[in-house]
Amino acid sequence: MIRVQEEDFDIGAEVAAIRRGRTDIGAIVTFTGTVRDVAGGEPISAMTLEHYPGMTEVELARVEGNALARWPLQASLIIHRYGRLEPGDNIVLVVTASPHRQAAFEAAAFLMDYLKTSAPFWKKEETATGEARWVDARESDDTALKRWRRTKRAAE
Repeated sequence: MIRVQEEDFDIGAEVAAIRRGRTDIGAIVTFTGTVRDVAGGEPISAMTLEHYPGMTEVELARVEGNALARWPLQASLIIHRYGRLEPGDNIVLVVTASPHRQAAFEAAAFLMDYLKTSAPFWKKEETATGEARWVDARESDDTALKRWRRTKRAAE
């Protein structure tokens, strides 16, 4: 399931919804990304995330479909927020559920590596002085995504 939304999410409620009525799930992995108060050694007062409605959901559903085809998942969830967020606010939630932990961990890592590098979101950080700057993907994030391209299927 994919949701791109402005409002916050409740991690516990989202996991409970995935588990509800299911006894075939042996492992649930969650990743929650939050806004930090420092980037590049400089204080950050806020981050604004932008996206193209419609296109973003299609692209996230495509990569989620790749994860579902690649690992034996019983459920997955990607929630990504947009708009102006402040330090401590939730940005993203990825949940994967599988009979076994290995698949759940790998699928969650695959989805996060994709979201960090290739998802159609644009991030702008605001400094404490009011300066705003666009955030580029880091080389380490690109390297993390490449490991999935060396294996049988990738996010592309």
